[in-house]
Amino acid sequence: MDTEVSYHGYLRLGELLSLQHPLSETHDTEHTVLSEHFFIICHQTCELWLKQILADLSAVEEAFSTMRPAELERAVDLLYRVGDLLRMLHEQLVALERLPLEDFADFRRHLGSASGAQSSQFRELDRIIGNASRSGTLYPAFARGVERTGGTMAKIVEAGVAAGTEHRIVEALLHLGNGYLRWKVGHVGLTSRVLGETPGTGGSSGVTYLLDRATLPFTELRLLRGEVHRRVATAEGAAADGRDSRTE
Repeated sequence: MDTEVSYHGYLRLGELLSLQHPLSETHDTEHTVLSEHFFIICHQTCELWLKQILADLSAVEEAFSTMRPAELERAVDLLYRVGDLLRMLHEQLVALERLPLEDFADFRRHLGSASGAQSSQFRELDRIIGNASRSGTLYPAFARGVERTGGTMAKIVEAGVAAGTEHRIVEALLHLGNGYLRWKVGHVGLTSRVLGETPGTGGSSGVTYLLDRATLPFTELRLLRGEVHRRVATAEGAAADGRDSRTE
């Protein structure tokens, strides 16, 4: 006989809600412990969302390896979902701004060299998405898929909505990239607010380290969009000049 599934059991809430153990519990005030509890939950939920984001992007790269129409349409939805999850992670940083400075200073001394820079999931996300100076794996996977089907990224960007699913993927990639940058910039702002120029716990330079890495990914795609914009603007300008000359 099957055991009835309960909400508590399905989500394994007993385990999940017992995973917060502030290191300040035996050292600091109740207020500091509560703030550290908040700090832990924010970072744990971040790692959970990163797990989902990485799973979604893995499915997207698989779709790019086959370029089957139905899978590409699914990839559009997944890319937009990742972009929305990155926006959620940014909002979580906004919530972290409610972490009292004095409480953070109190419990930070217990963290040793622990740092968000040590997150293997964050490093994997950075490897997939890339930045302004280094291509990740996501965009090249799409570009290679397009080439296998006889197209080019330049033609897709030039065609715009006429490119159909491929155009929607381009738009979704840009949505994701903007969300990724927003999250990184939010991290810079939060760190600057609570640490100023204090070095990071992992030995980094802190704000400067984060700021150097807050750049837009998908450089080639953005350059192609810029070229199309310039051509359209030039053509429209020439057409307007022609209309003006005929009316003189």
